[in-house]
Amino acid sequence: MSSESDTQHDWEINPDKYLTDESGNFVLKKDGTPRKKAGRAKGSKGRGYTYSIQTKKRMQAERSVRDKQRRVASVEAKLKGQRKALNNSKELLDKLDNKKTKNGQIVTEDTLEKAPVALQREIAENVVFHPNDGPQTDFLAAPEIDVLYGGAAGGGKSYAMLVDPLRYAHRAAHRALILRRSMPELRELIDKSRELYPQAFPGCKFREVEKLWNFPSGAKVEFGFLERDADVYRYQGQAYSWIGFDEITHLPTEFAWNYLASRLRTTDSEITPYLRCTANPGGVGAHWVKKRYVSPMPPNESFEGDDGLTRKFIPARLEDNPYLSQDGRYEQMLQALPDVQRRQLLEGNWDITEGAAFTEFDIAAHVVIPFDIPLGWERIKGIDYGYASESACVWGSVDPTDGTLIIYRELYQKNLTGEDLASVITRMEVQDPYSVQGVLDTSAWARTGTTGPTVGETLQRAGHKLRRADKNRIQGKIQIHEYLRVQQSGRPRLQIFNTCPNLIRELQGIPLDKNNPEDVDTHAPDHAYDALRYLIMSRPRVNDPYSQIRHLHLQQAYTPSDTTFGY
Repeated sequence: MSSESDTQHDWEINPDKYLTDESGNFVLKKDGTPRKKAGRAKGSKGRGYTYSIQTKKRMQAERSVRDKQRRVASVEAKLKGQRKALNNSKELLDKLDNKKTKNGQIVTEDTLEKAPVALQREIAENVVFHPNDGPQTDFLAAPEIDVLYGGAAGGGKSYAMLVDPLRYAHRAAHRALILRRSMPELRELIDKSRELYPQAFPGCKFREVEKLWNFPSGAKVEFGFLERDADVYRYQGQAYSWIGFDEITHLPTEFAWNYLASRLRTTDSEITPYLRCTANPGGVGAHWVKKRYVSPMPPNESFEGDDGLTRKFIPARLEDNPYLSQDGRYEQMLQALPDVQRRQLLEGNWDITEGAAFTEFDIAAHVVIPFDIPLGWERIKGIDYGYASESACVWGSVDPTDGTLIIYRELYQKNLTGEDLASVITRMEVQDPYSVQGVLDTSAWARTGTTGPTVGETLQRAGHKLRRADKNRIQGKIQIHEYLRVQQSGRPRLQIFNTCPNLIRELQGIPLDKNNPEDVDTHAPDHAYDALRYLIMSRPRVNDPYSQIRHLHLQQAYTPSDTTFGY
């Protein structure tokens, strides 16, 4: 067994691993053992001291570089986050200002929640108008060119009509036109705009005489009215980038609206022109509004009209407006209305017409599927002529078994001269067995200072057997009521083929004249109605003494232009 003195220490075996002083002696630790070169004694010199300083400097330098890199990375990360937040804020501000939004995009609650807290707070403190969720928001965001927002009362339509034209109020070229039927109705909208516009765009000024808002950008919002179709010419030569009509069913025809659509244009490529309108069901123009917006497609579905404009109907409901629906008082008021008005204003029902002239008209009873008219039945036509408005012609035949008048064909077309009308009628009568005699509006025989033939004369020269119509309006209306009455047999005296949609629409929806309840409202489309009235007032016969002759004409390939036949 070896003694402790025989054991060699590491510093004895590997002296190079230990620190030495200038004299070559080991540098000792407190316990008396040599200090390894990994450390150094305070105040020691030599190779070990020099090595440790260099190493320390290098390590400190590397550590300093790493610290700087970490700080730079941290700053860059924060800067990236701030840049992203800034971009999001810019996008949000652009949406709020509607500068760079596409397809009519608007700001939602979800969008606001993603904004920085400071921006959210600033926005919340300065919000002037907050759209209700649902239809009102959908209306303001709709990308379609022509949109109807309508249905039940209390859906927030008027405020939406005021807010929507502000989408481009920051653009100098923007010019909007807001319309109502009359000036008193317009006043309510103007008063609401006085509350809203100065808060939304400080510095905007209202010019009372012109009924015009001027915005700091140079944009303009104008208020106007259309009591008559001729009032559209007030806006002849004008150009608008936005046109809206509040309660558009107050317009009796779509003429004015179509004319105003031709004024829709702008020189600013950043502005998309829009047509916007609101309405409740009912009113003198409900028929054409329903035909234009409601009937072609289910609600909230986009479609393209015959004029090439993208279009949509957005139904309004009372429950979508929390300001009116919460306490239930407004709903109670609507519930108390007469049945027709209640269904229109509370339910938003477009299938019923308030103040309809012919409440007895029933599609189930008065509209039938087409069938072949027997050759021996008496046939007659009634014509109401118009050029700028529609020319209407209805063909009827009398069932000899019970005297029921069957309307089996209609013509309903604009911009027809006398020669055009004669030609169209001739083509439509090709399949008739004989020349169908008829009655024509007396105004078509009137001369207007020209030396040429009248429309009536033009039709006669083309071979059409016509005489002047009895235009007694009151008696004509009474006779239509008589024909609509259901007989003891269960069949009415008047039935219409379902291929005559214009006559059906007018009988279903034409309203009474408010000033003369004995007559219909002549401002509503009534051309097919007038043609029917002329036909019925001609007292179409049941018996047909010329049946054999007419059968003979059929065999001889007779045409309506045959001038040898008279009556």
